[in-house]
Amino acid sequence: MVGQVNEHTFFIFCFFSVSAMAKLLILLTVFFSTIAAVVASGSAEESHRFSRNISPKSMGLKREKLSVSHLHFYFHDAIAGPKPTTVIAAQAAMTNKSATLFGAVFVMDDPLTVRPKPSSKLVGRAQGIYVSASQEEEGFLMALTFAFMEGNYNGSSLSILGRNAISSAVREMPIVGGSGLFRFARGYAQARTHTVNHQSTVVEYNVYVFHY
Repeated sequence: MVGQVNEHTFFIFCFFSVSAMAKLLILLTVFFSTIAAVVASGSAEESHRFSRNISPKSMGLKREKLSVSHLHFYFHDAIAGPKPTTVIAAQAAMTNKSATLFGAVFVMDDPLTVRPKPSSKLVGRAQGIYVSASQEEEGFLMALTFAFMEGNYNGSSLSILGRNAISSAVREMPIVGGSGLFRFARGYAQARTHTVNHQSTVVEYNVYVFHY
């Protein structure tokens, strides 16, 4: 009788143990399925996100590798002559009546050289636009790219966006970005007029830029 009770108790124990184990497996399956669904949903959302924070190291950027470069060159802006490098692309109805040519839009492809003479070594080109944006003085909004073709800087560029009050002895404009060796660049450019005549202007540039 005792043996039968023990066998019966053991059978009940095993039954409930197997039942509990089955329930546990079901719960674990549901749990991990839910986690997998959440992760998959998160991955899908991640791939369609507009913005996200990333580690600078993931792009090969290290704070200790930040460099400072000083570039010195001459900018040749020819508005007349046999080979002009700058042309008027647009103007307002009042531009010809304005002492500052207010509203005129110029497009440039100006050579950059190591010395003031146009025949000196070419190191790049200044390509972009400048707009007469002042009615009171000769002041231009400059939006241009220095595209370099010399040495290690060949294929790299720096971009400028700023005000150029050309009657001032020294004009300072911000460097807002770059490409190639100048990725993530920031800094400033100082412009000094070297010579001016009825056909062209030569401007000396000193550019100071932080970059990786």
